[in-house]
Amino acid sequence: MRWIKISFPFLFIGLFTACTDPCTQKIVEVKLSNPGRNTLKVNADIQLSEPLKARIEYWIKGKEKQVFTTPLSEQKKIHHLMMTNLVPKESYQYRVITEDGTCKAESKVYDFATQNFPVWIHDLFKVTAPDQKVIPEPFKKGFMLIYQRELPGVVFLINAKGEIKWYHQVVGTGFKTSHFTQNKTILSILGNEEYPTSYGNEILEISLNGDTLLHLKKGQKDFKQTIHHEVLLNKKDQVVTLCVEQKVFNLSRYGGGRQDTVKSDGIMVLDRYGKKVWSWSVFDELDPLKDKNVVRDRKDWMHANSLNYDKDGNYLISFYNNGQVWKIDARSGKVIWKFGKNGDFKMPEGTAFDQGHAVHINSDGNLMLFDNGTSKKLSRTLIFKLDEQNRKAKLITETKLPVEIYNERMGSAYLIGQKAILQTTSKRHIVVLTNFAGTFLWMLNTSIMPYRVEFLPEENLAPFLEN
Repeated sequence: MRWIKISFPFLFIGLFTACTDPCTQKIVEVKLSNPGRNTLKVNADIQLSEPLKARIEYWIKGKEKQVFTTPLSEQKKIHHLMMTNLVPKESYQYRVITEDGTCKAESKVYDFATQNFPVWIHDLFKVTAPDQKVIPEPFKKGFMLIYQRELPGVVFLINAKGEIKWYHQVVGTGFKTSHFTQNKTILSILGNEEYPTSYGNEILEISLNGDTLLHLKKGQKDFKQTIHHEVLLNKKDQVVTLCVEQKVFNLSRYGGGRQDTVKSDGIMVLDRYGKKVWSWSVFDELDPLKDKNVVRDRKDWMHANSLNYDKDGNYLISFYNNGQVWKIDARSGKVIWKFGKNGDFKMPEGTAFDQGHAVHINSDGNLMLFDNGTSKKLSRTLIFKLDEQNRKAKLITETKLPVEIYNERMGSAYLIGQKAILQTTSKRHIVVLTNFAGTFLWMLNTSIMPYRVEFLPEENLAPFLEN
């Protein structure tokens, strides 16, 4: 931790002037610090002589009408408050507000200054948006979650202008995948250089203040397996992730060994202490000995690449190698149906997908995925309405990307309002906003390779971030 330069002593007493009540003389000390040398966050440690509620109001110097405030910290003597929404290389002013239920007191106004971004963060994101009128307003006001899988691992929240509004860095490992949770936290798989692509050995949950809420490492308790591609929270606040499953088979009939290891995928649910509470394996459903290509694929048989919840709480899991999405009962582990090539649903003509990614139920209640389209060298977003009872699928939307940004690996697609789609073409380092017809509205070029880019409406991040 490094102390930030400020224009007043760290020790000051009796700062309040707004009230003559005894609650005005309770501040013993305030220290400002710059956790992790993060340009966009300043931490305030406030010590009071007796328990009171506290918060901080702060603003850019000269812009007193645009005031930000920290969440109110409950009644206690020591408060840790984080000022966010900060801008690099800017002068700020702030005051401490204390409350005791009968009186609210304000301190004098004090100053601090933020530093510039680290050199390696400069110019990571470049936006092209020739016509602002065609960009949906919710998108302009919202944020995107994007992260760096390579070292140094960094997760960013950026706005539609490509401005970095929040970031968090880790040491010696990378962010393999990250999700914004229902608890307004960021949950991630981390992995060092020993773990390629989307595979990792740590689970990290952080608050928007940058506090570590959960940190599990492979080898602790029941966390014994390598994890990959996906990590979620369920309604019980447990961690749900994809994991590597492996089993030994006699593959000699296909030219393999008599004791040959086949690696595939599973689902693992851990409590917050690392105890396994539920698990499922592909081997529970499929027999590799019935697959004539198992020797070729034995190091990554099936390759699950996304996991999410259906509307009824059961799991949706997508597989890269067979072009299918499975629905799995979250209690019994039984496969309810298979959707895609050679699946249980009658598919509309031309809708079979190749190596789909980011399968989820969108805000309209329909199944949505990014189709890499490797057989056609054409990537697209597909949205289906599923009739589960009669096993029929109706194509709602097909949004094709230009061949110039065909994306053979990774990628994602998410609805923005009712008229636009945010699509990530990872291999091209491009994120593009289009209408349903595929017409370009906005584009982000980035020097990092984004596995996925999630959109977060502004209300999901208030009061921590505002545009």
